[in-house]
Amino acid sequence: MTETDYRDTVFLPRTGFPMRGDLPKREPATLAHWEAIGLDDALRAAGEGRPYFTLHDGPPYANGPLHIGHALNKILKDVINRAHRMSGYAVHYVPGWDCHGLPIEWQIEEKYRKAGKDKDQVPVLQFRAECRAHAQTWLDFQATEFRRLGVQGDWAGRYATMDFKSEAIIAGEIGKFLANGSLYRGLRPVMWSPVEKTALAEAEIEYHDLTSTTIWVAFPFVRDPTPACALEGVSAVIWTTTPWTIPGNRAIAYGPEITYVVLCVDEVGASPSETAEGLQPGARVLIAEALIEPFVKVAGILQHHVLYTLPGSALEGAVCAHPWRGVAAYDGGYDYDVPMLPGDFVTTDAGTGLVHMSPAHGEDDFTLCVAYGIAVPETVEGDGRYAPWVQGFAGVHVFKAADPVCAALTDAMAVSQSEDSDPDRGPAGLVARGQIVHSYPHSWRSRAPVIFRATPQWFIRMDGGPGDDADEGIRAQALAALQDVTFVPAQARNRLTAMVAGRPDWCISRQRAWGVPIAVFVDRRTGEVLRDPAVMQRVVEAFRLEGADAWYASPPARFLGNDRDPAEYDQVFDIVDVWFESGSTHAFVLGQGDLPFPADLYLEGSDQHRGWFQSSLLESVGTRGMAPFRALVTNGFVLDEQGRKMSKSLGNVTAPQDVNNTLGADILRLWVMNSDTNEDLRIGKEILKQQGELYRRLRNTLRWLLGALDGFDEAERVPHDQMPELERWVLHRLAELGRMIARAVETHEWVGVYPALHTFCAADLSAFYFDVRKDAIYCDATSSLERRAARTVLDHLHRSLTIWLAPVLVFTAEEAWTERFGAGDEGRGSVHLQSFPTLPADWHDPELGERWVRLRAVRRLITTAIETARRDGVVGSSLQAALTLPLSETEAAEFAGIDWEELAIVSKAGIEVDPSAVSLFASERQGEQSAHGTAHRGPRVQAASGQKCARCWKVLAEVGQVAAHPALCLRCAAVVA
Repeated sequence: MTETDYRDTVFLPRTGFPMRGDLPKREPATLAHWEAIGLDDALRAAGEGRPYFTLHDGPPYANGPLHIGHALNKILKDVINRAHRMSGYAVHYVPGWDCHGLPIEWQIEEKYRKAGKDKDQVPVLQFRAECRAHAQTWLDFQATEFRRLGVQGDWAGRYATMDFKSEAIIAGEIGKFLANGSLYRGLRPVMWSPVEKTALAEAEIEYHDLTSTTIWVAFPFVRDPTPACALEGVSAVIWTTTPWTIPGNRAIAYGPEITYVVLCVDEVGASPSETAEGLQPGARVLIAEALIEPFVKVAGILQHHVLYTLPGSALEGAVCAHPWRGVAAYDGGYDYDVPMLPGDFVTTDAGTGLVHMSPAHGEDDFTLCVAYGIAVPETVEGDGRYAPWVQGFAGVHVFKAADPVCAALTDAMAVSQSEDSDPDRGPAGLVARGQIVHSYPHSWRSRAPVIFRATPQWFIRMDGGPGDDADEGIRAQALAALQDVTFVPAQARNRLTAMVAGRPDWCISRQRAWGVPIAVFVDRRTGEVLRDPAVMQRVVEAFRLEGADAWYASPPARFLGNDRDPAEYDQVFDIVDVWFESGSTHAFVLGQGDLPFPADLYLEGSDQHRGWFQSSLLESVGTRGMAPFRALVTNGFVLDEQGRKMSKSLGNVTAPQDVNNTLGADILRLWVMNSDTNEDLRIGKEILKQQGELYRRLRNTLRWLLGALDGFDEAERVPHDQMPELERWVLHRLAELGRMIARAVETHEWVGVYPALHTFCAADLSAFYFDVRKDAIYCDATSSLERRAARTVLDHLHRSLTIWLAPVLVFTAEEAWTERFGAGDEGRGSVHLQSFPTLPADWHDPELGERWVRLRAVRRLITTAIETARRDGVVGSSLQAALTLPLSETEAAEFAGIDWEELAIVSKAGIEVDPSAVSLFASERQGEQSAHGTAHRGPRVQAASGQKCARCWKVLAEVGQVAAHPALCLRCAAVVA
């Protein structure tokens, strides 16, 4: 019989599981199959009676195709959901969408602008209908794309903030804040977009560099409380980067702990700043002592001397005049006092140590001025232009106001220092002008700069109600609730708690049309908001039937009822902040149907500490007194391979759709779980290529398992206590992985789990165990204990690995499962209906694991020696080698019973014991001397004597001893016979 004839007697792997995944073609077919067999329904049915795990979905915005950040977040959620389901939990994942707000409204307005139409001329219900249709289109589009990524969820029962039910619940949540007194209308500065003509939330702001005009302005003192009349004829000099706020100035803040000086100008020269007038010799100004040097430089002062030094506290009661006080052209518009007020926010980091206060245009300005009873003027209208009553600047846009404001201040300075000026009054007007590049808030939608603008808005009070203890307010309750929340990563706790601790009252009103209105009424006589539960209940019921459009389509009497006269009330048409809406989503998902409240987990990007995490926390605490989540997990942002932010202009965008179409969704899912999602991630062609290689190794592992298990049945199974040591070590490693995955399920900390699983497949299995056991699996008799034990382990490996990989490689794992067990029911069905394996406790054997760490270290020395012999032409392959392995007496005893021929994959192996050695493997370098002076001799390799077995390819002297099969060794001859 020839060597070729014996090939049919070898138990080579056989499987229909292809080497190539061909994922872009196979995955859509798998999705269609799942739809056809009703897998989602089967998953729901399988969860009945189990404890719930609930991950509440943070709603993406329905306004365009998915980007890679969407894919990262949704895949991570899906892996966690699937892992919990396979760990014995019932999981009902309800995906959701945020559908209201400015981005959608902005796109509809853009259509109008292109068509030459005025949005304000379009009936509001028509406009809202167009916004709704736009959102629905993208909601449906994104749902299809999420499903293509393999994300499992209740897509038919998804939620959207624009659903009638949702709009009704949002209105009801507003009503709860109204009823408990937390909702109020007040005037205070908010971040305002002049382009979009609406207030913005902090989460809607991004920071970019902006070049601003900086000015130093002199305000002359008109009341001097100092005993020595130190401020007589003196001017306070302020510094600001917002010249447009000067018309709104009402006070100047000083630092009580700062030391100030009255500086007298002796000589001036050419100023390095862009000033047209500046200070003249003899002028006296007040600035912080610590800032004299930079001030005299920018003001062009060559010589000066200090007249007085005084503490900031000495400025209490001092009053200045506005630089334009007494200017006839302004018709008395600036003829008011500008008091000096103490401010703990004043520093000497830059400027002059004196801060001009424009209470309509700054948080600190507003708080300080209101505390001292100073009225807050409305100087800027919604489009960013000065109001008609602002003397000298009516109609000028604030972003174009620097030049006219500086010109007016320059004129004032010239007049104040002229021969006709009051000699007892200090200079008034522009001292110096310059530029600064600084980080400045912009709207993330229009990319345009924003301003602080005081307008009447609706707020939710953070620190108790009128007369209430602040410790009982939303802030205090929220901070207390966060103490019981688990954060992943743990350091995220500090960020969210700091944001909650420092935030102002929550401005929830927006001056737009597409959204849920703050459906309340205000009494025209008293200005008080109507707090009538019956009115709010009628609003909620109307919204439930007709949606929030009912607020615009119905007469006020429908909501006010028969007992109230609509003429006595103003109906509020501001819409609620979209962050309030998304923060309310727990109210129309959790605690509804089978879903418990609170959720076990919220998972979003790290930017949501100031966005959805925070709004959800505050909304839930304000209406329910507790957080809506037990744990918060955050993922990082996605950058390109060079660590840059993705941008179409840079051409470095990786779109999930492109990855699906070229590589497959499983590759994208593997990238997510192989990354450190706690930090910012990188992606690009090379990184995806690497993930493709990792995927190929995992797929080849599954393929070899399937092939080597061909024909396996229960009669072959070997109990654990009868298995060879090598098999028990593999099961120990399997138990270690099982414990790691169980910990990840419990803690939500998945970073490193799937890389460890890949390392197990590539290093422990493919490069070691499979290599060692191929001979027994391919060539031993089917009754061989070693072969049966190995196939038993392969069965455990296939089941465990396929199920563990299923949350990530959702398509590949299904293919690997059904290839072996079929797609029918038969108690098996889809891999996604399986549970994570419960591995016996006695599989976990740390002592055995340590022993095999040492054995594999010895084996690495052997394979190195064989490779050297192969390069030197001594042998052609390891099966042509005869090995001599020198061991110390301790090692010989420790490794007694090890079949080195099997472990090293050689034809002959012998042990040589050196009684004088402590350890011949203390070093991996041959010939190195030990501490006792004994030479370290490494493994010796020579050509094995005998003939090559035509079936197993071992070179053995026994080949030819069986007359019926002269080309075979004794084992192979027995198997063939």
